Amino acid sequence: MIAIIDYDAGNLKSVEKALVSMGQECTVTRDRKEILSADRVILPGVGAFGDAIAHLKKYELDKVVHEVVESNKPFLGICLGLQLLFQGSEESGGVEGLGLLDGDIIRIPDAPDLKIPHIGWNSLKLQNNGRLFQNFTGEPYVYFVHSYYLKAKDPQIVKATTEYSTLIHASVEKDNIFACQFHPEKSGSVGLQILKNFTGV
Repeated sequence: MIAIIDYDAGNLKSVEKALVSMGQECTVTRDRKEILSADRVILPGVGAFGDAIAHLKKYELDKVVHEVVESNKPFLGICLGLQLLFQGSEESGGVEGLGLLDGDIIRIPDAPDLKIPHIGWNSLKLQNNGRLFQNFTGEPYVYFVHSYYLKAKDPQIVKATTEYSTLIHASVEKDNIFACQFHPEKSGSVGLQILKNFTGV
C-alpha cells in the first residue's frame, strides 16, 4: 500500500491515477495511522511553500513525515513536496521547511526568452546512480512546473539535473528519501517507470 499525503495542496489525484494505472494499491489520506502503516509514502504538491507548511502543521503532518522518514520507509517528494524537505525557500522568507535535507530553494533567475514559471518538458542529465533511474539510458524527458529550484548542499545526493536559466538539481536521493522537482505522474512512460522504480525500492 502506498499512502499519498493529503494536506490540501492539489495534484494528489494525478499521482493516485498514475499509481492505479500501474496496478498499485494506494490511498489519499491525512490519517497518521494509515500513513505510518503504508509500505511507501508520497508527498506531492503544487502551490506556495509557506501555505504548504502551514497546511502540514495544521494537520500535524509535519510530524508524521518525520516519523515516516525515521522509520526508514521509502518516501518520495514530488515538485513542492521536494522543496518542503529542505530548510526553507526564498518564496516564503522566515518559514521553516521540514529540514530533512540540506540545500537552498531559490527563485529561477530571469533570462532572455525564458518564461517563469518554468512549464514544460526538459531533459535530465543522470548522475550518481539514482535508484529512481535504474536501467535508464540517455537523457530522459520529464515535465516541470515550478518557479523555484533546488541547489543541494551535498552533490552526492543529486541524481539528476536539468538546465533552465541555471543548473537545477532535479532529483535527489538520500537513504530512504527520494525527491523529484519534476512531475513523474505527468511525464508519460518515463515518469511511470520512475514511479515503478520507487515502488520497487
